[in-house]
Amino acid sequence: MNSLARTAVSLETVGMTMRFGAFTALDDVSIRVPAGSFHALLGENGAGKSTLVKCVMGFYRPTSGEIMVDGREVEINHPRDASAHGLGMVYQHFTLVPSLTGAENLVISRQNVPRIIDWKKERRELSEFMEGMPFKLPLDVPVSELAAGEKQKLEIAKQLYLGRSFLVLDEPTSVLTPGEAQDVLGLLRAMTRSKWLTVLMISHKFHEVTAFADDVSVLRKGRHTGSGKVGALDHKAMAAMMIGDQPITALDSRAPHDASAPVVLAVKSLSAPDRSGLKSINIESLDVRAGEIVGIAGISGNGQKELLEVLAGQRQRRSGEITVKQAPYRATRLQSRELNVRFIPEEPLSNACAPRMTVAENLSFRTFDVDAEGKPVNWISMSAMKSFAQHLVSQFRVKTASLDSPISALSGGNVQRAVLARELTGEVDLLIVSNPCFGLDFSAVAEIRARIVKARNMGAAVLLMSEDLDELLELSDRILVMSDGALVYETPAATADVTTIGQHMAGHG
Repeated sequence: MNSLARTAVSLETVGMTMRFGAFTALDDVSIRVPAGSFHALLGENGAGKSTLVKCVMGFYRPTSGEIMVDGREVEINHPRDASAHGLGMVYQHFTLVPSLTGAENLVISRQNVPRIIDWKKERRELSEFMEGMPFKLPLDVPVSELAAGEKQKLEIAKQLYLGRSFLVLDEPTSVLTPGEAQDVLGLLRAMTRSKWLTVLMISHKFHEVTAFADDVSVLRKGRHTGSGKVGALDHKAMAAMMIGDQPITALDSRAPHDASAPVVLAVKSLSAPDRSGLKSINIESLDVRAGEIVGIAGISGNGQKELLEVLAGQRQRRSGEITVKQAPYRATRLQSRELNVRFIPEEPLSNACAPRMTVAENLSFRTFDVDAEGKPVNWISMSAMKSFAQHLVSQFRVKTASLDSPISALSGGNVQRAVLARELTGEVDLLIVSNPCFGLDFSAVAEIRARIVKARNMGAAVLLMSEDLDELLELSDRILVMSDGALVYETPAATADVTTIGQHMAGHG
């Protein structure tokens, strides 16, 4: 079963429209992806990228429009129909069964798996299949023991094993180190040039699009706003197609960091259980000074989340010392207020908000029980809360139908803006941030990054944990790498080497 015997196919959507009631998610979208090309699909959140892909893959039935495969109109009413035409998808998060080997994952992915598997025969056929692949994989090792790059290659191998000749990739490098991302995308590009495969990649990383894609198409608010050769478009032109003439917030110029500035956050000999309870995170030493951003890079699951939870008071530590401005820190609400500590966690709607409470109430969590001078009050003034909230909504451009709307009714970007408004209002001496731009659109990302740099320039110490290395390189003064629960590498951001960082992220430093 050598899937590479198949040749790449072209795909075209013609007048694709998808309505959900009165809402039009796709409006007359026509895009062509030539056979053997590497095509990038760009657009902000809500632009229609996922809807378009779900129509192509048979998860949605479009309201109107046609799908053409190799120039012929086809009916795709179910994912099985997409598979029959050679269309496959590699998702953002792995779909493999961790406890099974690579070989077992490949075999059980077929529709016609026999009740009793002849493993001698299957292994012989798998061996023949892998001989035709442009990369090698250890198929007899449990998937849980594979590196992220190997898992992503196995996901690709699975699609080829199933006979796919057109792959949709949904943010394929979000869980990979820079080196793994280069390896996987380089592999796919080589396969498209050999005409084994056609690739349509959804991505928000302009540098990946520029480096690997032949062509790009852009969606905005459900409409196709442009396509073109990547070589003929710079990042500014791509961004303009994505957001139109909407202004983008620019980063403030960075004031030089004073290496002798006082240490605001100090962590010494910290030990805490990880989420499984079977391993520990162990932080020997971590300092963040006033007026600097210290970024922590790492692949998801290496202890960053546990460290944030300890600093936020959501996870007990076994041992170690945490001080803020030389005072022992236990992350109580009173201490956070007195020491001017602020948090912007990942997934703020679930970690930093009460979803059913109003926008005004959520914006007032830090101030509802004190007066303008910070002294406790005997009663809560709803009018004062609303006045305060209205000021923040205006200043931080939070789009909401009403201050009385539940905060869960806001878009992801506006929830993040609301949390930023609450956490960055008043004096901020320590700001602890985790993946602040995950899943947000282009303009919201620019605005949030600008707010973080502004806090740094005003003297705040910022600890930034992010799985987006580009974000860390853009914002940080120093970068630390976290691997297997420990900080294993440190470098000034100005002289950082991406390959070296990636090696340490992968545990090969």
